[in-house]
Amino acid sequence: MNLRFVEAFYWVASLKSISRAAEKLFLTQSAMSSRISTLEEELGVLLLDRGDKQFKLTAAGARFLVYADKLLALQREVKAEMGSDQHIAVSMRIGAIESVLHAWLIPWLEKLRADHPGLELELTVETTPILMDLVQRGTLDVVFAALPAASTGVRNHALPPMDMAFVGNPLLHKKTNYKLAELADMELLTFQKGSQPHVTLLDLFKKHRLEPKKVHAISSISAMVQLVQGGFGVALLPLAAVARLGGFAKLKPFAVDASVQSLPIHASYRIDPTSDSVEVVVRSALTFTGGIKSYLKKTAKGKP
Repeated sequence: MNLRFVEAFYWVASLKSISRAAEKLFLTQSAMSSRISTLEEELGVLLLDRGDKQFKLTAAGARFLVYADKLLALQREVKAEMGSDQHIAVSMRIGAIESVLHAWLIPWLEKLRADHPGLELELTVETTPILMDLVQRGTLDVVFAALPAASTGVRNHALPPMDMAFVGNPLLHKKTNYKLAELADMELLTFQKGSQPHVTLLDLFKKHRLEPKKVHAISSISAMVQLVQGGFGVALLPLAAVARLGGFAKLKPFAVDASVQSLPIHASYRIDPTSDSVEVVVRSALTFTGGIKSYLKKTAKGKP
């Protein structure tokens, strides 16, 4: 039995789509269909219900999926035991929100490349909803976003959250401490509507029975920083990103008389039964950000 054909079936079943599985394995749809058909012919059963408009495994397909997972896991174990699986895959598709990009993603990627010189990176920077959809569809291998992805076969792990702070132009905002009521009279900048920081900002003022004069929704941190420098208003940004951007931007974080909710960060990824590449990448990110301790506690309990 050709394990490449077994792998093709595994990803078709996991992603519930021949086209998504073909993209995952860098194959054409016709090549993917051919592999499934050959496997069905060898097994003497139909694995996919081609008469249903919605993707559906046959009863035999559902049973074989269990064996496919075991076969691929055994292949992975053998490779590891024989020393032929020492390096992560050449290509790794990673996605992240802008907050992660401007906070720790770049120095982490530099370390990841140093540890694994064969790494070929595909990086996507997008909003949380788009990243969750991409990892669920199998288009990305691992994403770092503000929410966990909710999908069968996708695992999530919380990374250390990011402290948030209001940031202004030091030439215009002289004080170190501001009252929330003072900020309500200023023009405020935050991420796009519906994002975690946008909701956090609105909830903060609502909780204190205040109505901000104007809230601008900006999808780019770089744009927000330039607007703050130009005196456009005050932005709610991750402190880690502000620290990295502070080298070339006039930014002044200041305290307010109310606690601001931190921005949660989650790593979402699909386990690949043929390789531990994704797990190596996730563990590297957890170690780099300081979230490895909680990860090890979970894995020790069998909850990766």
